[in-house]
Amino acid sequence: MDELDTALLTLLQEDAKQTNKELARRLHIAQSTCLERVRDLTRRGVVRGHTVDVDLKKIGRPVQAMVAVRLRPPDRAVIESFRAFVEGLPEVLSVFVMSGSDDFLLHIAVADNDQLSGFVLDRLTQRREIVDVRTSVIFTHFRRTVVTPAESGD
Repeated sequence: MDELDTALLTLLQEDAKQTNKELARRLHIAQSTCLERVRDLTRRGVVRGHTVDVDLKKIGRPVQAMVAVRLRPPDRAVIESFRAFVEGLPEVLSVFVMSGSDDFLLHIAVADNDQLSGFVLDRLTQRREIVDVRTSVIFTHFRRTVVTPAESGD
């Protein structure tokens, strides 16, 4: 990642719908150079796609929570089975497989506290491998939308 790659990555994260012409103009480079660099970032897996930021309140899911889950036994088959299960639940926005005291951290969004309670009590705790569930309601969520590459230790 050089300075130009970093600048392109920043601009794409700010607005992924910018045209190649606009990106090249903003960076003062040739359109062909810009296109080649964006294609290279994509080929290398630095840029993995374009996403849409959905307003959860406007789609009827304003209540967000983080749900910490501990499983037993903590072996690969149990963890992979549970991960596949939660990845299929529509309430789940993100799944984090963790080390430490919790095995999973789930970011969920639901319509209200009744749905939150139902998700935990009726969906999660019915699984035999779960030995502990802790739920924390999210009051405010900030997500960094522009991430810069780490500086090399050169």
